[in-house]
Amino acid sequence: MPTKSQGSIHLLRIAGIDIYLHWMWFVVALFEIQGRSRGYSSIIWNVLEYLSLFAIVLLHEFGHALACRTVGGTANKILLWPFGGVAYVDPPQRPGAVLWSLFAGPLVNIVLLPILWGAFQFAKTHGWAYSMHNEYLLIRSVFAIDIGLLVFNMLPIYPLDGGQILRALFWFVLGRARSLMAVTVFSFFGIAGLFALAVWWRSIWSAAIAVYMLMNCWGGLQRARALLRIAKLPRRVGFACPSCRTAPPLGAYWKCQKCEQPFDTFATRATCPNCAAQYSGTRCLDCGVSSPMQSWIIDPVAASGATISSSAVLP
Repeated sequence: MPTKSQGSIHLLRIAGIDIYLHWMWFVVALFEIQGRSRGYSSIIWNVLEYLSLFAIVLLHEFGHALACRTVGGTANKILLWPFGGVAYVDPPQRPGAVLWSLFAGPLVNIVLLPILWGAFQFAKTHGWAYSMHNEYLLIRSVFAIDIGLLVFNMLPIYPLDGGQILRALFWFVLGRARSLMAVTVFSFFGIAGLFALAVWWRSIWSAAIAVYMLMNCWGGLQRARALLRIAKLPRRVGFACPSCRTAPPLGAYWKCQKCEQPFDTFATRATCPNCAAQYSGTRCLDCGVSSPMQSWIIDPVAASGATISSSAVLP
């Protein structure tokens, strides 16, 4: 998956969200448009169909981004590239907030279904198949594209929306780390099935998508392992992350950016004991959100001592 804006063109900014287009999109678009055969009278209609595909993808990603903002998360970038779109969202690390941020994308496709179906029925009823053949084919294709995107994205395979929604549901029962572990392990079987279909169809494009999913699934598995290691650490009471409500681990797990020495930021109140560098924010090792030290304190009495808790997440 492309990171940040590397190799991308900034298209525009809508509602505070920057939209980028990766340069590879143009290369793949050239082959896809030339290879599409829908019975259009001109290649212009092929172009319109391909642009419609990514218009739906863009709306889908806006669904993720705007939903993330409604739960207090951060979402300020969307990237379009050959495999679809990526909304760079950072919702609060709570299962409900993550679930809503994920489900809002497919929800956009669900909302579009009756609209596109109505347009298709109108065109069909009024004989557009004969009188306005290109327009009829375009509407039918866009309707099919929306259905295809919805069905594919809802497959219970990580990192597709369906797999991540399944992970968010498991999170309520299994916790953050174990839910990710369970879904990624299960997803390897689904990806194996996609590889088999790619071979059966002799489709290089399908194989490329399967490889992309495999890489992301492997990354998810490694992240789950790291989260499990963090979850097993003894915890310091009196403090909790303002974002995910998780107590911080006890020990020197923060690295000073000035002298590069590890230290326990909660023991020294965000001040490096080696070089006296002070930090305005302390990063949560569980959710990655940085917050002022004062906002971490939930029990001033306990925070002033060295009490250890065996529970990672506070109620």
